[in-house]
Amino acid sequence: MPDSDRDLRESVEQSRHGAPAVGAVVRDRFESNEVFQRIIAAADEEIDIGLRELFFSSLAGGFAITLTFLIYASMTASTDGHPILSGILYPIGFVYIILGGYQLYTENTLPPVALVLERLASLPALLRIWVVVLIGNFAGGGLGALVLAYTGVFSPEAATAATGIAMAGMETPFWDLFFKAGFAGLIVAGVVWLDYAVRDTITRFFLIYMAFLMIPYANLYHVVVSFTEVMYLVFLGSIGIIPGLTGFILPVLLGNTIGGVLLVTVVNYFQTTERRLESARKDGAERQLTIREWLIGGPVGRAYVPARPAVEATPAGEQLDVDPTDEVEPPIAEPDGADDGLEYSEDE
Repeated sequence: MPDSDRDLRESVEQSRHGAPAVGAVVRDRFESNEVFQRIIAAADEEIDIGLRELFFSSLAGGFAITLTFLIYASMTASTDGHPILSGILYPIGFVYIILGGYQLYTENTLPPVALVLERLASLPALLRIWVVVLIGNFAGGGLGALVLAYTGVFSPEAATAATGIAMAGMETPFWDLFFKAGFAGLIVAGVVWLDYAVRDTITRFFLIYMAFLMIPYANLYHVVVSFTEVMYLVFLGSIGIIPGLTGFILPVLLGNTIGGVLLVTVVNYFQTTERRLESARKDGAERQLTIREWLIGGPVGRAYVPARPAVEATPAGEQLDVDPTDEVEPPIAEPDGADDGLEYSEDE
């Protein structure tokens, strides 16, 4: 290896404390600040995604959850409700979603919220993502429930087990559902945090599998799975949609959201340091939204990526080339032409 390449590699593999980033003595892991920075960088690239892409990715994610309901009911029937074996394949839908890069509502309680906490995205931008992803997930889960209810995908035994699983949730009191869903929200947001701390697909697979296995074993509730169960009962004529939404889905939705946002995102945000975005910002320049932009809408996405080559005017009117690293790309406006009530100049 040439000396220049070796020197470059050694400089890259140094932490900000000066210790080697790899080797037999130092563990190969990210510290919390680095994990948070990776989440911010990924979220900043994704938050300006178009509505069409966001919706159909969410639709695919919602339909993939049908696999979890399908296999859970089928295994419950085939194992006579064995407490261990019945849930052994429960995580399969979540494996498809996370490794496949689909959108899931409970995953979005961490990355976009982290952007909002850093004031790199506005609250309306966050709500836009939540609403579109939730609608897409519910549409996909409802479509899957329709197929399961009106076709012969379920065996008679599995159909009976599916009805029993869904009715158990309907009969659970509101606040019990809320707190059970809170722990499930913690699990999902925790998986997202850890997903950015690992480096390979095999590790991600086992992380997803082991974490989501806790949901059936601890009798917890995930809002998209629960919606699929509710719609299955609705299509069978066992319950009305309004009681299902208010008595089952609402507490699970609130619990998942609060569990993910408060117990993971906010806690991890405050346990990182002020240096968490140091390398992502240009020479410490302030790229945050104003309070007004943050509350009512403002630029979103890629707030601190390197810009195109810039020019600098001299007193004589001549223009000199400036190092492009001295400029930062202006934030992208609210996607899909959303009018946030603010005006931005083209060269701002």
